[in-house]
Amino acid sequence: ARLLASCPVCLHAGSIVAPELLQHCAPGTKLINTAPMSLDEIEAAYLDAHKSGQDVSRLHSGDLSVWSAVAEQIRRLEKHGIPYTLTPGVPSFAAAAAALRRELTIPEVAQSLVLTRISGRASKMPPGETLAGFGRTGATLAIHLAIHAIDRVVAELTPHYGGDCPVAVVFRASWPDERVLTGTLATIEALLAADPMERTAIIFVGRSLAAEGFGESSLYDAHYQRRFRGRDGL
Repeated sequence: ARLLASCPVCLHAGSIVAPELLQHCAPGTKLINTAPMSLDEIEAAYLDAHKSGQDVSRLHSGDLSVWSAVAEQIRRLEKHGIPYTLTPGVPSFAAAAAALRRELTIPEVAQSLVLTRISGRASKMPPGETLAGFGRTGATLAIHLAIHAIDRVVAELTPHYGGDCPVAVVFRASWPDERVLTGTLATIEALLAADPMERTAIIFVGRSLAAEGFGESSLYDAHYQRRFRGRDGL
């Protein structure tokens, strides 16, 4: 909020950014919707502001560390010697997990979380990064940009997780119209057919989603000696 309020120019990612966030911008801030713009046009906007001595806030959805297309923007900034900083956000998988009220890593059930997607028009997946390949690990999967291909997700993962494996779909996590749908690999296609979700939905697959009879971690065990702030006398 402080950065938005202090920068005279704000480039924002259009409809995937909550409109109320722009209310943090100061009156008179130049608001630029980058949704219809090319990378060259975005670069030109950065340059214009820099030449005018104006700071720019670049407002993305989620967190910049994954699927933000910020790497190519950074490369353009560095080409021109324009200084920048990155401010962390809340990634969609974290917001969605909060909506589910679930931890995604459970002792002795799943200790790995895979953030992935499927090939789309914007970019292909590298060789070896396949749903089936990740599925063989048994990790909790957070699958982005794949709601339109739920049949493919089910077909590729069922052989590895089983039809009874829990699945959760969270639509527009953290937004006012957030929706949650839960089922299994065997039922999720029919559930989505009856209650369709589009585009900005994340699919979770894994046993951690419904784990109940799991063992407790050692972290809070009464006899566990922590490396830092250890229990005296134990």
